Amino acid sequence: MEISDRAAWLQQNTIFKPLSLEVLEAIASAMQEREIRENRRIVLEGTLPGALYILRQGRVESYRSGTTGPTQAMSCLPGSVLYLQELLLEQPAERTAIALSDCHFWLVPQSDFAAIAQQYPEIAQTLSRQLAAQLQDVASQLEYEQKRQEALLPYRVTKARRGVVGSSRYAVRIRQAIRTAAGDRAPVVIFGEPGLGKDIVAALIHFSSSSRREPMIQLDCNLLQASGSELFGKLGGKPGLIEWLGRGTLLLNNLHELPPTLYDKIGRLLESGTYQPVSREGEWPAPLRTSQARIVATAERTLSQLDFKRLAEHFIQLPPVRVRKADIEQMVNYTISLFSRSQKVPRPQISPEALRQLQGYDFPGNFTELESAISRAIAQSNGAAVLTEETFWGTTNRNDRFRWNLLNAYPQLRQFLRSPWWPDRINYWVVAPLFALVVTLLFLGPQTRDRNIGLNLFWAWWWPLILIAFPFVGRLWCSICPFMIYGEIVQKLSLWLWPRPLARWPRQQMDRYGGWFLFALFAAIYLWEELWDLENTAYLSSWLLLLITGGAIVCSAIFERRLWCRYLCPIGGMNGLFAKLSMTELRAQRGICSAECTTYQCYKGGPQKGEGQETEGCPLYSHPAQMEENKDCVLCMTCLKACPHRSVEFNLRPPGIELWTTHTARSPEVALLFLLFGGILLHRLPEIISQWQIPISFDRFWLHAALSVAVLLVPAAIALLAYAATMAIGSKGKLQPFTSLAYGYLPLVLGGTLAHYWRLGLTEAGRILPVTMATFGASGTGLPAIVAHPAVIAFLQGTTLLAGAIASAIAIQKIARQPLTAMLPQHAAIVTMTSGFWPLIVGAGL
Repeated sequence: MEISDRAAWLQQNTIFKPLSLEVLEAIASAMQEREIRENRRIVLEGTLPGALYILRQGRVESYRSGTTGPTQAMSCLPGSVLYLQELLLEQPAERTAIALSDCHFWLVPQSDFAAIAQQYPEIAQTLSRQLAAQLQDVASQLEYEQKRQEALLPYRVTKARRGVVGSSRYAVRIRQAIRTAAGDRAPVVIFGEPGLGKDIVAALIHFSSSSRREPMIQLDCNLLQASGSELFGKLGGKPGLIEWLGRGTLLLNNLHELPPTLYDKIGRLLESGTYQPVSREGEWPAPLRTSQARIVATAERTLSQLDFKRLAEHFIQLPPVRVRKADIEQMVNYTISLFSRSQKVPRPQISPEALRQLQGYDFPGNFTELESAISRAIAQSNGAAVLTEETFWGTTNRNDRFRWNLLNAYPQLRQFLRSPWWPDRINYWVVAPLFALVVTLLFLGPQTRDRNIGLNLFWAWWWPLILIAFPFVGRLWCSICPFMIYGEIVQKLSLWLWPRPLARWPRQQMDRYGGWFLFALFAAIYLWEELWDLENTAYLSSWLLLLITGGAIVCSAIFERRLWCRYLCPIGGMNGLFAKLSMTELRAQRGICSAECTTYQCYKGGPQKGEGQETEGCPLYSHPAQMEENKDCVLCMTCLKACPHRSVEFNLRPPGIELWTTHTARSPEVALLFLLFGGILLHRLPEIISQWQIPISFDRFWLHAALSVAVLLVPAAIALLAYAATMAIGSKGKLQPFTSLAYGYLPLVLGGTLAHYWRLGLTEAGRILPVTMATFGASGTGLPAIVAHPAVIAFLQGTTLLAGAIASAIAIQKIARQPLTAMLPQHAAIVTMTSGFWPLIVGAGL
């Protein structure tokens, strides 16, 4: 081939096209033909190339060797120029070249090419321009890769946190399913209960596959936008995560919480691997694109709109921990090793008793709860060499003894309590209008109880009914209390008119002084009731209701949620005290809450999640998993509505069991208890004066007030004398403090108060029709009225009083944990007060 023909070939087929014809002819005149056989190495990286290689015919591969084998391989076709940069810069070869077939080269020896390059500087200039273009391409690639890494980083899964532990048939089956799924790139759905580590199994599939070097990201479906733009991208806008991911693995966590608007899109992605970027409103729909990513999804429950088994070629169902009892020991030892290594503490052993305790526990939170229990046990063991059963306190079911979850037994009850009717519609449609009507009637109607339906409802209906309800449903009244309903109405209205952040609760001050403020309010109400005949004066009763409502309104306008209900309301304080005697309780399964819950929506509020509804959180800032008593639960069922894990329970339990198990004694509560105790006597002050023949006239106000205060203090004085006598007798072991032991009198307080109100309820509540007519100025003559016989009333009063006394004797024994003989002074006090109440309450009606 002539030199001119060679120059023309170089100009048409190589990177020398920009060079002048003179330079091309100079290179062509120095070229020598060389044939290299298949699989022969041309130049080894790190050595100085002896010539410039121009591939004329054949196939060549060049690569840069890595520590684990050949990497960054490139194929070279005819026209490729090898080692031009190395010869111009006089540096070793950066890549090894090997012939993949019989190849024909034109070689320009190194010395000849150096002379040509020196004679014609435009060769170096051309190379510089090409290197600049390559550098720009590399910079663009680096910029793209940087943006890709930044987009994927928040969702990146870097490794599987643990493996599949155990030797049972369940563990073997899971490992086999992982190996099968890792063998291809078909979609996978991993199904199972919460806490089983479904995301870990997904990571094991990815990092066991041939795509392990590609990125893996994890997305929670409950956090996806309704449009799915962050996943699929926007047409003509920002790319979605699927596009950034390339051939990596996409893990869609909690597929059952997918927004309904994405059912079709995710179904198409699983079934055909295609997706459609989100287009703006009014634009043409974007064309379908094919995803290169592998799709893995996890779910905890089925969706009728998505058939997981049909959409995914691999469907892996994980068994719960409770059916893998044979693997518990290996799971525990493995988890102890992982935690000890991560915390850099000595690895403890586990005692056989503790292991049996764990094997006997069902772990409703599965692996997440197991890991939490073990980490907590190691932290609490203070470096002990052996973990005993005492350190695994969260894995026992002792708190569940003698409990029966009514929500599971009666699904209709659960449905009603989660409905809008409870309590919102009842509050706003029934209670609030009725309360306004009662207050109006108290102000405008007749002022005596026998002629005002408002007074009749308040004193003859409300008081007996709420006292009867305490042993059954605790503080249920507070969930439909009109005081706080109007407080919430004012709060919402004020925020609408004046948007602002409401003040947070001053918890420390409220915990310290709130109870005493509440006690003082209740004492003032008692004195007001006695000194101004509140029971038989309509407008004063109305003012009492309005003042309590005013307190709720002021607190609601200033503070978030229901600070008044939890700390300051006198009626709420009484309700919380008597709620300790209830045979029902609202609690949560601690294992599920600690293992699964990360949002605390029952406490803080939040959007809809799973079956959990959107709520504003507990109005009293009480977490059902942390409650040890009924005092701070109004049974509004906000937590039941918010919980997505079905952790909240409404249990039937032994009445008053928290008095000797879990509740906390508080001095303000004890003071309120004895104030209510004294209130029983205060209600019977006329009978006391008559039976004791005290020469006093109620016309002398201050003497009346002093006697009222003295009567209120009598029960507390008797209880303190009994406690002093108990200490004098001595006891086996440490005697409970007075503030703890005083709660034993609570059943007698409730029984005595109800016995007093039986008379009003059974003599006046049945006259509601005549009283209603009298309220509006009509004659109620001839209308039916139901009035119990005095003997019936006395029987009910005596029975209630005796039941309260017996329950108090049992409660004191349970709280004290002392022999009966050591508690004789306490029982003597109960007998003394019961026998003192008897002629005042029971005997007065005969």
